[in-house]
Amino acid sequence: MTSGSTGQAEAERDEKGGIRTALAGLTTRGRSFLAAGVAAAVCAYVLGQSDLLRVGLLLSVLPLVCATVLYRTRYRVSGSRRLSPARVPAGSEARVHLRMDNVSRLPTGLLMLQDRVPYVLGPRPRFVLDRVEPGGRREVSYRVRSDLRGRYPLGPLQLRLSDPFGMCELTRSFSTYDTLTVIPRVEPLPPVRFSGEAKGYGDGRQRSLALAGEDDVIPRGYRYGDDLRRVHWRSTARYGELMVRREEQPQRARCTVLLDTRGPAFQGAGPDSAFEWAVSGTASVLVHMLERGFSVRLLTDTGSSVPGEGADGFAGASQESADAAGLMMDTLAVIDHSDGTGLSRAYDLLRGGNEGLLVAFFGDLDEEQATVAAKMRQRSGGAVAFVLDSGTWGREPTDVPGALDRGEERLRMLREAGWTALSVPRGASLNDLWRQADRARTDAAATGGVLGEGGAA
Repeated sequence: MTSGSTGQAEAERDEKGGIRTALAGLTTRGRSFLAAGVAAAVCAYVLGQSDLLRVGLLLSVLPLVCATVLYRTRYRVSGSRRLSPARVPAGSEARVHLRMDNVSRLPTGLLMLQDRVPYVLGPRPRFVLDRVEPGGRREVSYRVRSDLRGRYPLGPLQLRLSDPFGMCELTRSFSTYDTLTVIPRVEPLPPVRFSGEAKGYGDGRQRSLALAGEDDVIPRGYRYGDDLRRVHWRSTARYGELMVRREEQPQRARCTVLLDTRGPAFQGAGPDSAFEWAVSGTASVLVHMLERGFSVRLLTDTGSSVPGEGADGFAGASQESADAAGLMMDTLAVIDHSDGTGLSRAYDLLRGGNEGLLVAFFGDLDEEQATVAAKMRQRSGGAVAFVLDSGTWGREPTDVPGALDRGEERLRMLREAGWTALSVPRGASLNDLWRQADRARTDAAATGGVLGEGGAA
């Protein structure tokens, strides 16, 4: 995937403040020549040496002439930037391609090309371009990398024009810029099947009758491509337009992924923090479920979701699944801690018993929030929870008396409510935990435990 932008910069005269701009562009060499010329002219006047006066005038005029000529020269240069790719996982590199085209009839002088990038992406790239002939083109590239997800602007592109003697430099900027999106890392997950799938939620797509009986008494309007053998003539005569029987409708397996973004629930910051692990895990599950053909919905503790997401989430196993994954990744790229302290808003958005599989990534849970989370199990076909105790994710794990017991108590509350709840230690692999959750549900189903219900993955 690539993304690019184009723009033009023109070095032309500005009547207002032109002299000031030209003098401001003098380099150290140009200012030194000007100062030396003035000093020589003063000395020549005091000593009455006409030859020294000529030298002083030459030294003074040279940088002024260079600045005037450079400022009055009209360079019309077109520049473009292309990102490959424009959306990159955290820790991976993207390459930025720059292209400069001389669209004027005059050759350019020495050009210094500089692109503005955020500090987190690396040092500011600079390139020196030799003389570009009329209609000529120059292409350069550089790499950027970030361990922190987010959206980072690239640009605007800047050109530094210089005269052959290095007396003056003028800067011209383009107006366009691009955005590099650094998305969370996505870990491939194994295609395990959680045992005891709920009715109506299984592998792939299931089909169910729209209404009982062979004769569908509530037909729909004819659509281009429908089989004419499905035309319902009685309804056609009644409504005056072609109507077809609604025999079978696809029923897609659903999955809701809940991300806890409460600020007090997570401690620490940086790419190795508990919150970043939860965001990466959320991204991995979303992509995995879309690839498995689920209708996927992203939900946070504040009740917000992805802009443009339908009531049933984004559909997988379709041409739009890649775009859906991109929208979700863009949302997770900029997601941050919320100001909320509870999970009640997310609980209210879970429809009773119609959510299919619920996969949640929780931070620290107090007794009240653990109770709310336990109730969520009643509004889903199956539930898997990954609980991150941020006390164990610090550089020095906290050893608060009773902290481990409270963590186990929260897990027990979730398991008794029907969740497959796992504690996530620091540095854990989501792939291993995903398999462990499958084994836990399988064992619970074999022993007749309450964890035998759920969805399929």
